[in-house]
Amino acid sequence: MAADREWDETLFLGTAAHYRRGRLPYAPGLADALAGALGLDGRGRLLDAGCGPGTVALTLAHLFAEVVGVDPDRGMIDEAAREAAVRKLGGRVRWVRARAEELPAGLGTFDAAVFAQSFHWTDRGPVAASVRDMLRPGGALVHISDLKAPARAVDGLPHPAVPYAALDKLAGRYLGPVRRAGRGTLPQGTPGGEAAVFARAGLAGPRRLVVPGGQVLERSADDVVAGVFSMSFSAPHLFGTRLDAFEADVRGLLREASPSDLFSERQPATEVFVWRRDPH
Repeated sequence: MAADREWDETLFLGTAAHYRRGRLPYAPGLADALAGALGLDGRGRLLDAGCGPGTVALTLAHLFAEVVGVDPDRGMIDEAAREAAVRKLGGRVRWVRARAEELPAGLGTFDAAVFAQSFHWTDRGPVAASVRDMLRPGGALVHISDLKAPARAVDGLPHPAVPYAALDKLAGRYLGPVRRAGRGTLPQGTPGGEAAVFARAGLAGPRRLVVPGGQVLERSADDVVAGVFSMSFSAPHLFGTRLDAFEADVRGLLREASPSDLFSERQPATEVFVWRRDPH
């Protein structure tokens, strides 16, 4: 497929170093849920499109003979490779710096493909069609995201809740009220309606799974700061020469919210939609 749309290389520029520490993990039962739903047994191949620093690819690596992670951001690919080496998974995973719009990119056929909170950054219709064609007959396309509702409860936590609303307001003071995204803005946020896109691509389904969350997570101020800088809308480069001032204000806000520099929040549930290529 031709990559006609220009990729904004600044979209996640500088975020990879913060991503693994700052982003909340997916629900701990995700691998087991997918193993059961897809009948995974350590064989087959997985494509992780928009793999970031390898969060999902490495979580699922033991369920496949080979995992291929694809991402256009060099920092993300480098971070994924470093973590794979730490986990001694180098022989089972490989990383390809490419846009989803460049698929199939000679990568072959897969038993499953996953988009974990990455599909909305792509040219969705052509990408869904390309990934469908990369699946073996009966193969699965899996769309993964945090479950957005209901809101996670903050009562009964051992430490103060992370003041997300105040952090967003602070970022707005520095960057303006319209959500930033690389060189551009997203006044309406990122697109939804994935089900219609996958259906138009000829995929059948979906089967919906919800992997329960709710576990209490302890977060340090450093974890929260990393989370802020892991986001496309508050990536470090957006602040330019005001980066140090912004981080100082973030840390001051956090210290006011929790003098111990410790926070608590509940693990979000993970929502999974499984789509299938026609087995015939």
